[in-house]
Amino acid sequence: MLRESAPAKVNLVLHVGRRRTDGLHELCSLFAPLDLADELAFEAAARDEVVAPGVEGPNLVQHALAAFRTRAALAPLRVTIEKRIPVAGGLGGGSADAAATLRAANRLAGEPLALGELQALGAPIGADVPSQLEPAPALVTGAGEAVEPVALPALWLLLVPTTEGLSTAAVYAEHDRLEAGREQLDPQALRGLAHADAPRLAPAMENDLEAAALSLRPELRATLDRLEALGALRARLSGSGPTAVGLFEAREAAEAAAAAIPGALVVSTRPSPASQ
Repeated sequence: MLRESAPAKVNLVLHVGRRRTDGLHELCSLFAPLDLADELAFEAAARDEVVAPGVEGPNLVQHALAAFRTRAALAPLRVTIEKRIPVAGGLGGGSADAAATLRAANRLAGEPLALGELQALGAPIGADVPSQLEPAPALVTGAGEAVEPVALPALWLLLVPTTEGLSTAAVYAEHDRLEAGREQLDPQALRGLAHADAPRLAPAMENDLEAAALSLRPELRATLDRLEALGALRARLSGSGPTAVGLFEAREAAEAAAAAIPGALVVSTRPSPASQ
């Protein structure tokens, strides 16, 4: 049996361009993986089977297995997912599972594919998959396929998930309806945040999908306001939401705020090796 950890991610900054002719959106985002992760177990089986208690319908793991087999031979697998990342919460849980599956498949097949090849396989599965193949802080551009490592320290965050998820497709559709896409994206501005600590990063935290998510779920605004009232340097939705994320200067401040919000989770981002 092979085990893989699949870390959640947070968009510390997410800028979104106009919808392209292929239906995808240009992105410019500062990603950071979290110490919150799903755990996947891979074992030989008579046929492919994905077991994910509490998660209904098709799983991106199945797409990852099929994509890998377009490039290399792989025996049937039973994949068991222990879900810890909130489903449809804007934290990239499904993409993290797909990325972990591509990593595991490559190891089980004798590592026939290089990282770039795995990223190319992952991009059509989901915009977050390429950046999560090697979970580390990164500047992500294109439609998610261009991944540039950046140096960031560990940051303390408070996550406030909800029981009702938000469809990424629905949020992007609302984003388009609001005509909120940027005409130009500036990766250099995000590169300038390398090594930024929480006080310096907080003013730059932006999420261009937040307006669309709040249009669909206006009650989430109260959660963002609550986080800032409890001491968050900045509060934003992560990705397409609905998980709210508060950035704190210290673990103790995040834990004090968590005590006032039922269901809140204190997490840390995983720093880049250069920042450790």
